[in-house]
Amino acid sequence: MADSSNSVFAHLVRAPEDPILGVTVSYNKDTSPLKVNLGVGAYRTEEGKPLVLNVVRRAEQMLVNDTSRVKEYLSITGLADFNKLSAKLIFGADSSAIQENRMTTVQCLSGTGSLRVGAEFLARHYHEHTIYIPQPTWGNHPKVFTLAGLSVKYYRYYDPTTRGLDFQGLLDDLAAAPAGAIVLLHACAHNPTGVDPTVDQWEKIRQLMRSKGLLPFFDSAYQGFASGNLDADAQSVRMFVADGGECLAAQSYAKNMGLYGERVGALSIVCKDADVASRVESQLKLVIRPMYSNPPIHGASIVATILKDRQMYDEWTVELKAMADRIISMRQQLFDAMQARGTPGDWSHIIKQIGMFTFTGLNAEQVSFMTREYHIYMTSDGRISMAGLSSRTVPHLADAMHAAVTKAA
Repeated sequence: MADSSNSVFAHLVRAPEDPILGVTVSYNKDTSPLKVNLGVGAYRTEEGKPLVLNVVRRAEQMLVNDTSRVKEYLSITGLADFNKLSAKLIFGADSSAIQENRMTTVQCLSGTGSLRVGAEFLARHYHEHTIYIPQPTWGNHPKVFTLAGLSVKYYRYYDPTTRGLDFQGLLDDLAAAPAGAIVLLHACAHNPTGVDPTVDQWEKIRQLMRSKGLLPFFDSAYQGFASGNLDADAQSVRMFVADGGECLAAQSYAKNMGLYGERVGALSIVCKDADVASRVESQLKLVIRPMYSNPPIHGASIVATILKDRQMYDEWTVELKAMADRIISMRQQLFDAMQARGTPGDWSHIIKQIGMFTFTGLNAEQVSFMTREYHIYMTSDGRISMAGLSSRTVPHLADAMHAAVTKAA
């Protein structure tokens, strides 16, 4: 065997597993028939299988059958139809930003890529380099923003005692932020907590942010997937666009079209007028070109095919609502199962929270107990993916949670 000590990389230490993706690695090694993976943020059917939407299969077939299609490079900003339709989806067809042409949309590599391009752009061209992100937030957020050159600070968001929103803490922290700071906002279905502000609370957040000149950067990973309604899930973003102010929005089609591995996303920047928007786009191209040149064509073509055809769009909304409804039903079943077992504590947050994830309130020790004794895999912060549950596995999870609360407390 070769001696690795003389490698130029011999000094490297082994990096730890990604805390979220590492859950799946451990799950795959477990041979128990009882094992359940509630770590991964991907939808599963009632049978525990990945789902490709029928409308996506149909769109792909149409693309394959179209012999005029070629595999040429897209432009730096991506597929024009996709960009136009993505902006319409998140901002609404009647959005003043679209009508006045005071925004630009560029195709990016899913939500993560959209956030990274937006962050690099801000690090180069925005006067304030501090971004405030919620505590807690998706584990990749701080890494994406830090590596792009921004300084990350936190604002209060989740209240562990109520397992709901710490609204006053949120307002106090944003009020104390320096004028002009960037603020990351989850458009809906906050990850990992599943706790969202109400419409009234969003309005108060908007007023405060605008009064202090804070720059909103929305991460929209779950439009339509949270409530089953595309317009309702975009309401927070539209409130900020309607007031004429500037903002950024990152979109992902991973969850709502099930296009996880296709890496389809968009970054939109809403500006004060069309002239500024066109200059912003010219600078976004300079961020993208040395990063990955231009985005892939296939996934964006699937999205554009579905969004521009009324019948396919309608079919998509039906399939999307079915996914959202199954997750809502899993919440109800788990809550009912906890009630039936008389598990100590208030578990109503399971049905109050929204979207793919539930923040159970279980601690790392209880999570480790559930993995060890019940072969249930989840992140150590107590986040479970509701999409990984089924009617068959709910009783097993409820048993594990009951045991963790009563024995491992």
